[in-house]
Order: sequence, then structure tokens, then C-alpha cells
Amino acid sequence: MSTGAMILIVFGLFLVGGVISFAKQGLPKSVIALLAIGAFFSIAAGVLKIG
Repeated sequence: MSTGAMILIVFGLFLVGGVISFAKQGLPKSVIALLAIGAFFSIAAGVLKIG
């Protein structure tokens, strides 16, 4: 696994943690949705970079 792919996946998981935290705090759904989209694309880019 390349370092760049690993960084992207770890960053995506960090953003997922932010999504969970923001949801518990009751922040607006639009903010949570944007963060979730960013997390998804970051993890997807890391997975695609592996292959």
C-alpha cells in the first residue's frame, strides 16, 4: 500500500469521525452532508489509488 493511499484513507476516517461528532452536536444537516461527501471521496480516492 502506498503512503499516499494510506494518508487519504486515514484522512477520510478522520472526517467520518467529524461527521459523527457534528451529528451528535446537532449541527445543520447541510454541514454534515458536505463533510460526509468529503469523507466518502477521500476514502474512495485512497481505495482507488491502491488498485
